[in-house]
Amino acid sequence: MNARLSEQLIAGIVDQAPSMAAFRRDIHAHPELAYEEFRTADRVAEQLTQWGIPIHRGLAKTGIVGILKNGSSPREMIKEGLFEKFPMDAVFAMHNWPGLKAGQFAVSPGPAMASATKFTIRVHGKGGHAALPHDAIDPIPIACRMVDAFQGILTRDKKADETAVITVTAMHAGEAFNVIPDSCELKGTIRTFSVATIDMIETRMRSIAGHLCETYGARCELIFDRIYPPTVNSAAEAGFMRGVMASLVGEANVLPQDAAMTSEDFSFMLLEKPGAYAFIGNGDGTHREMPHGAGPCMLHNASYDFNDALIPIGSSCWVRLAEAFLKPAG
Repeated sequence: MNARLSEQLIAGIVDQAPSMAAFRRDIHAHPELAYEEFRTADRVAEQLTQWGIPIHRGLAKTGIVGILKNGSSPREMIKEGLFEKFPMDAVFAMHNWPGLKAGQFAVSPGPAMASATKFTIRVHGKGGHAALPHDAIDPIPIACRMVDAFQGILTRDKKADETAVITVTAMHAGEAFNVIPDSCELKGTIRTFSVATIDMIETRMRSIAGHLCETYGARCELIFDRIYPPTVNSAAEAGFMRGVMASLVGEANVLPQDAAMTSEDFSFMLLEKPGAYAFIGNGDGTHREMPHGAGPCMLHNASYDFNDALIPIGSSCWVRLAEAFLKPAG
């Protein structure tokens, strides 16, 4: 950690960093499924209460709201009235980012993460003997043609300056080497940075799948599930967050944010309120304790580990951001 950064960190947070790291490790040693994070919620509520921060519990089962405000201002969580019960002007979030150096941040206006849509396509043909394909309607080659045709949407239907990914991740059909199956199922995901592009892709995929099945005498069933919309930072709030980060680590260490094709449920909050979703550098993985796997220290990887050295940096950033945003005018 360079001298300038050491001077900018909040002393009280630096002193508490070991206990904060222990708290983080305790939570991650007891993983819980979505909407079942009861132990985690209890631990977070306990810690916030110890710090004297008023809390509200019960939104979306395990949601917790810590309340900080100045003297002059007044997921599922949104559906249950988050913004009605707790009026707020802006929302901010931060995610650790492997490969970005520890002590660096990245934030920019515009798309930060992509939408996530999952799809399931079932091609219903007519099963039969593999030696007598003329008596059957084989769903497998029809499904294979779909996979190939879907990529044409990206090269011919999508605008060249837009970004999108269509990935078929699973194909399931048949069990025996000499039997043509009755059906074939495809599963996959679509990632884009705009709702309009999602709409276009879904329309074209439905058209392609329907026409291919009709051409070969099959029938298809399509299910599209839009999980998360794109995560799009508003310009003013991204600029504000960047300024706070620069005051902490220096302008050279707040980098432009390369939009990622991964997705984030914070996107729902950004549909309701202006705000920004930033990255904090997790380093190159050399912080990991042995033993660890042979794979890279990347997200959603068995060899990943959070860099506890980020705790004083990230925590100081949150304090400075809250202080600056809630500072009374004048």
